[in-house]
Amino acid sequence: MQANKVLIWLKNDLRVSDNPAFIYALKNNLTPIPVFIWAPSEEKPWEPGSATRLWLHNSLKALQDELQNLGLDLIYRLGPSQKALEELIGETKANLVIWNKRYEPALLERDKKIERALSKQVEVKIFNGSLLFDPEQIKNQQGTPFKVFTPFYKHLLTMVETEIVQNYPKQIQQFTKNLKLDFPKIKSLNLSQLELLEPNTAWQKKWQSKMLSYAQCGYGSGFDLLKNFTKKSAGEYKELRDRPDLVGTSRLASHLHFGEISPFQIWKTAQGHEAFTRQLIWREFAHYIMFHFPDSTVNNLKPEFDNFPWKANKKFLEAWKLGQTGYPIVDAGMRELWETGWMHNRTRMIVGSFLIKDLLIHWQEGAKWFWDTLFDADLANNSMGWQWVAGSGVDASPFFRIFNPMLQGAKFDPHGAYVRKWCPELAKLPDEWIHQPFDAPPLILQSAGVKLGDNYPFPLVNHDSARQEALAGLQLTKKS
Repeated sequence: MQANKVLIWLKNDLRVSDNPAFIYALKNNLTPIPVFIWAPSEEKPWEPGSATRLWLHNSLKALQDELQNLGLDLIYRLGPSQKALEELIGETKANLVIWNKRYEPALLERDKKIERALSKQVEVKIFNGSLLFDPEQIKNQQGTPFKVFTPFYKHLLTMVETEIVQNYPKQIQQFTKNLKLDFPKIKSLNLSQLELLEPNTAWQKKWQSKMLSYAQCGYGSGFDLLKNFTKKSAGEYKELRDRPDLVGTSRLASHLHFGEISPFQIWKTAQGHEAFTRQLIWREFAHYIMFHFPDSTVNNLKPEFDNFPWKANKKFLEAWKLGQTGYPIVDAGMRELWETGWMHNRTRMIVGSFLIKDLLIHWQEGAKWFWDTLFDADLANNSMGWQWVAGSGVDASPFFRIFNPMLQGAKFDPHGAYVRKWCPELAKLPDEWIHQPFDAPPLILQSAGVKLGDNYPFPLVNHDSARQEALAGLQLTKKS
């Protein structure tokens, strides 16, 4: 019996264009009933953070407006997800439920249980709407998961031409004009009743009024960003991507994480810009590792790091979070994050190295802070990124590669523009001293209005001494 109504359970695929669930409904002349269920406790131990909730609220609002223009309502419900779906099946008489996969360990397990339960009542179809490839289908020649990126990258390139490019024109078609809608009125919560916004927190008070000056949510904004990037900046991506003082990256991470734009759309639009599309496959690798090694979201993939002599220094951790470490490039990155919900990728590596290898604080503390403060807080990327910096993950940067924050600043922010933007108290320092004010002559500091220990902190640690202590800790780890 062919279904004439289909529940489309939306998750991190908040778009209509190039969404396999909507495409299936169209091709089969089904009436789509899109529903979003807010059930954060089902994502433990990684419940959505404050930044995620703020972006999600605005992303859902953008999708709701888009759907209403198509004559569709977006149904909001609260979890538990299985109960909400079963109630909707009863209310709508739908005999088909569709969703796109999520690959986070807790959600993967939850969705399997829901699939088993719902399949006793209705037909269930599940698609991949967030990755170029389902990680379950990719193995090396030995039939085991890849653990090194370069072979993984080369392997996926052999699949891309046949799997993605050939299928792309069918997937990207603007099919909504052909939708024939017979939409039943279903009771729904208002978006505000999901309580994604937290008006009593310092976070929301600071950001709610500023968000739209830094980021526009929704498919339209994401696709415009992609087009502008490929037209103006993608050709220089390889040369500029490490410069936080310049606009050389796409800023698409949040749109991609929430599924406002699909990886297929990015891949096709950015064809010919290999340095950039390589990063899209790096994202695939992160999800691939999370799928095959789900413990990597909470544990070291290299167990020897379980014995590293980490320090639990709350004072240092708080100073790092607030951008008060005394190292300008680190502080600029952390302040950019707090102010905008985003941080340049090069700076993410610098601040990560500083937390782990200068302050000797466990990478999980950094992962937790990023999880709460990044708009693009993606569990796979966040986990692998931090384990990459720590040297504890697959294909990771070796622990002994310890970034010198002064040299990193001088190399990637050569004129100090990035530091001056986010650490304005240092703005009048000459380029020579902008990345190491603690070494500047007293007269230089005085003329620039910099008072160390007053309007800008002394360094938390001496980098050279901290580096030696970190390397000594690494040797102890190897002997354990």
